[in-house]
Amino acid sequence: MEWLTCVKASIDYIENHIKESVNIDDVADQCHISSYYLQVGFQIMTGYSIGEYIRSRKLYLAAVDLNRGGKVIDAALDYGYETPASFAKAFKRFHGVAPSRIKRSQIKRFDPLTINIEIQGGERRNMDCKITDMFPIKLIGFVKEFDMETSYKEIPLFWDEICEKYCYPHIYRGLPAENDYEQAIVDNCIGEYGVCIGCHGSTFKYLIAGRYTGGKVPEGMMLYEFPAGKWAIFDCIGPCPEKLQELNTRIFKEWLPFNKDFELREDGNLEWYDCINGEKTDPDYHTQIWLPIKSV
Repeated sequence: MEWLTCVKASIDYIENHIKESVNIDDVADQCHISSYYLQVGFQIMTGYSIGEYIRSRKLYLAAVDLNRGGKVIDAALDYGYETPASFAKAFKRFHGVAPSRIKRSQIKRFDPLTINIEIQGGERRNMDCKITDMFPIKLIGFVKEFDMETSYKEIPLFWDEICEKYCYPHIYRGLPAENDYEQAIVDNCIGEYGVCIGCHGSTFKYLIAGRYTGGKVPEGMMLYEFPAGKWAIFDCIGPCPEKLQELNTRIFKEWLPFNKDFELREDGNLEWYDCINGEKTDPDYHTQIWLPIKSV
């Protein structure tokens, strides 16, 4: 499905089922796209995660119903809360007042989103993209689960944690590996890739990874293989993670919405990091984003 149409369809589906137990996977099924890609694109294009949008719409409409004379228990059940207490807690957090005391002037308005295409200027910054076919890519890495809403902030902290624990003691000092984790990092060049996979609801798995060359897989690490297929590879120059996150946003705002030749496959994506030349904070540091794609 064309990208802008996909985001619009997801909003329409949410609005048409707002009093039902709508989850992210239900929305993604309507667009025939993976939950992960839908959530990334939705949040970048609208400024809201899908979960945040659903919650905000439910709580706004609940306030409207209450202001018209509805009962708190009915509003809680109508908008999918298990108990009036959990509804009241979420309601007060959103509107700043208990549901039993809400007045029209206190309602925090949250209208349905509309999708518009904004045309800016006659010159667009160049986005360097290469389409290529690849054999299967088998990876090994440290894995952790992240929430879509906070991943931009938390993933860099995960990198810091792994580097501090396993790289600084010996590897970065040029000393021999002293345990299975350090040996796996050295043998498989772990840190060359960042991998997003396995979306479940609002969470996904992220791997700090390298190409698997064989050998032991230590506890807490995992193997993952991307099948053979086409990839769109985007070059990025500049300090990381700022420039890489900026590029990811531009891909979903500028490249995907207007691309008529390719659509995303449903098996995650890669970040590539230059492990040989320069530091991640350098102004000329080289990274890439790899998106698995298929022809439309």
